[in-house]
Amino acid sequence: MNILVLGNAEDAHAAHIQQSLTQAGVSADYVDTTLFPSQLQMFWRPDTQMGGLILPGERRLNFTDIKSVFWRQLSGVYIPELKDSEQKRIAINDSMSTLRSLMQACPCRWVNSWQAYEYHKEKPLQLRAVKQIGVEIPATLIGNDPQEITEFAQSLEKVIFKPVYGGAHTQLVTEAHLDPKRLNLALKISPVTLQEYIPGTNIRTYVIADAVYSAEIRSPALDFREDMEAELIPIQIPESVQQQCLAITQALKLEWTAIDWRLKPTGEYIFLEANPSPMFLHFEKQTGYPITDKLLSLLMN
Repeated sequence: MNILVLGNAEDAHAAHIQQSLTQAGVSADYVDTTLFPSQLQMFWRPDTQMGGLILPGERRLNFTDIKSVFWRQLSGVYIPELKDSEQKRIAINDSMSTLRSLMQACPCRWVNSWQAYEYHKEKPLQLRAVKQIGVEIPATLIGNDPQEITEFAQSLEKVIFKPVYGGAHTQLVTEAHLDPKRLNLALKISPVTLQEYIPGTNIRTYVIADAVYSAEIRSPALDFREDMEAELIPIQIPESVQQQCLAITQALKLEWTAIDWRLKPTGEYIFLEANPSPMFLHFEKQTGYPITDKLLSLLMN
C-alpha cells in the first residue's frame, strides 16, 4: 500500500499525517509539486490510461501502486529563471497543465479531489451550491460596482467584508470604507465580498467520511483566527445540522472538510465556509476528537 501526502515536511499537518501513516506500517511519501519538473517526473498515456511518477531518489510509482493521496498543500511548480521570458511562460503552462491533468487522471482516492479544490477557490460558487441544497447562508454580495456595494451595505444593520478568494481576515464595514473616493479607488484594484453580519457564536464542524465532530469557538474577536486564546468547547450539534454537514460535503465533492457556522441566538445555523484542507492539530488536541485516526482510516481503507 502506497499513500502520498501532497505537501512537504515543513508543513506540520502534512508531516503529522506522513509520520502517522508510517507508524501504522504504511509506505507514505511526500509529493512536493515545487520539485516538478526538475526533480519530480510524471508520465501518462491517455490512450491506455497508464501513468505514474518518479519521486526524488528514483522511487517509481505507477498509478496502480497508489492507494490514496492526502491533499494538504498544492504549491504549484518551479521553473528557474530563463533568459527567454516566453520560454519560461510556456514551461510554466506546460508543467501546470501536466500536473493538473495527472492529478485528475490518477484513479486513486483523493482526500480531497481537484474538483473540491476548485470549488474552494471559487467561494461564490461554493455558497451557491450550499444554498441550492437548502442550507442557509448570509446575505452576500460579490463584485466591484460601487453603487451596488453602497446600497447593499446601507440596507443592513451591520456588514462585514473579506477577500473573494480568501487570504485575509474579516473586517466590519465602516462609513469610512464607503467614502466614494476611497471606495472607487479600492474597487478599481480588486472586487470584494460583502456579507450580512450574523450575531451569535462561531461553530466549527469537521466531517471525515460519515463522522461529524463539532466545537464552539469562544472568542470576542470578529474573526476567531486572529485570537490565539480562542477556547474550543466540544458540542453535539442537532441531527438535522449533522445531515446538512454530510450533504454539504457531498455537494462540494469533499471526502473531509471543516465547516464554519454562525449559530444565531435563535438556534439557527448559518453556513459560512467549507475548507477542503483545514488545519486540525490544535482542534484535535483541544477537543480530544480522533481526527487523525479517522483520516488514516479514510486513506487506508
